[in-house]
Amino acid sequence: MIKNIHPIFNQLISREKRQHFLNQQSSVFWFTGLSGSGKSTIAQGVEKALFNNGFFAQVIDGDNIRSGLCNNLSFSIEDREENIRRIAEVAKLYLDSGIITLCSFISPTRKIRHLAKKIIGSDDFYEIFVNTPLDLCEQRDVKGLYKKARAGEIKGFTGIDSPYEPPVDPGLTLYTQKQSVEESVFIATQYITEQVSLESKAKKQQQ
Repeated sequence: MIKNIHPIFNQLISREKRQHFLNQQSSVFWFTGLSGSGKSTIAQGVEKALFNNGFFAQVIDGDNIRSGLCNNLSFSIEDREENIRRIAEVAKLYLDSGIITLCSFISPTRKIRHLAKKIIGSDDFYEIFVNTPLDLCEQRDVKGLYKKARAGEIKGFTGIDSPYEPPVDPGLTLYTQKQSVEESVFIATQYITEQVSLESKAKKQQQ
């Protein structure tokens, strides 16, 4: 523990009051999947859908974080863990602010995702697996990363020369090989709304 540090979390406006103000249950939804699986596109669509339905949500995206907060990290397993640790701490701050947080990260190993869940808290962490086969991700290759990885220009690329461990029991799985982006966004939005709507929570408690 670092000495001479005195957190003031308990002196700030409570999470409960912020949630009441925003009329929503703050939670963290962790989108995981291979590069090119559609995580960011779906998360963006969900953010807009939630906003249009009166919810206050924020996407935290891998490339955005890598260009700022974590621009000093490599893609080694150790640095990937540190990347996710930082993201989870940021997501927890959003959580305490009453915000619905949509995290879009490859987060390739179960250990890394467990770390995020431990930091955020199991009651507030929902894993969403964007299940897209590797060959389809390569076929899309929007950023040209798979081509570079196959050519040896990128080392430690997930799915090529670095492993991806799919979730064992995610809260939601999106099968983008069978579903359009619009369908995936709709399904994810419905799932998330059930978790964050105070009205839905109240109805469940009455049942």
